[in-house]
Amino acid sequence: MLFSSCSSAKFVQPANDEGAVEQIELKYPVVLVHGVALYDKTDFLEIWGRIPKTLTDRGIQVFHGNTEGWSNYEANALILKETIEKILKETGKEKVNIIAHSKGGLDSRYLIWKYNFGDKVASLTTICTPHHGAEVADLIYYQRLVDKEMIIKALALLGELDSNISPIIYEVTYQLTTEYMKEFNEKVIMDNRVYCQNMYTTMKSASDDVLFRYTYKYIKGISGANDGLVSEVSAKWGNNSAKIRDGVSHREIIDILEEISPVKNIPAIYVGIVKGLRDKGF
Repeated sequence: MLFSSCSSAKFVQPANDEGAVEQIELKYPVVLVHGVALYDKTDFLEIWGRIPKTLTDRGIQVFHGNTEGWSNYEANALILKETIEKILKETGKEKVNIIAHSKGGLDSRYLIWKYNFGDKVASLTTICTPHHGAEVADLIYYQRLVDKEMIIKALALLGELDSNISPIIYEVTYQLTTEYMKEFNEKVIMDNRVYCQNMYTTMKSASDDVLFRYTYKYIKGISGANDGLVSEVSAKWGNNSAKIRDGVSHREIIDILEEISPVKNIPAIYVGIVKGLRDKGF
């Protein structure tokens, strides 16, 4: 979840490891789109853990979406538009496959709707995306927690920002509320030219991820099963939703904790996703 100006599309180069791995012939490149407060425009921090390398080692072209961690849908959709257009030009492909985590799924939906990108996006896979809004966003926004100095400082530290970003944080938080997402879903209709699938995880208990211990309990009391930030109810959208796995939190699913939880083999989940896309001709 972080920031920077839009740069050229970042292609993740495959590693030259010894030992043959299964090659996956995907028709279109994959664009990974992150959620709130993350940053994917440099090699300083690989927020997707082992996932890009795992996919590129299997012959898949993988790019980062270059979106901003604290931008609204409109701004990030424009960045995605420019990024994807560059990818298509560089690769000579007609379309891309978007795999988006959390709010990245909403940014991607807005992109496809706003810019009529149904002819440039073959598929959209959203992972742990709050399609119906986030209960935690309701708490933060309506209790005015973003206005509190301690919260602002914590969020600013996470994003290497100063307190001047607080109005933007406030706007982004509002766009993630359940009330706002009702309006969003009424307006932002999915393009039937794009294959869309929505996947999610849930934590088994509050001990699965100590960072989300309290938010897990809070959401569970309101909406039931959740991944620590997004409820199962909110992640289900449309007619093609599926749970990926139990016991995996909102941040674990992007393999950002690769050194902490290697036994969960998160990259294998993404290999399964791209195999499914391949089988559908994407």
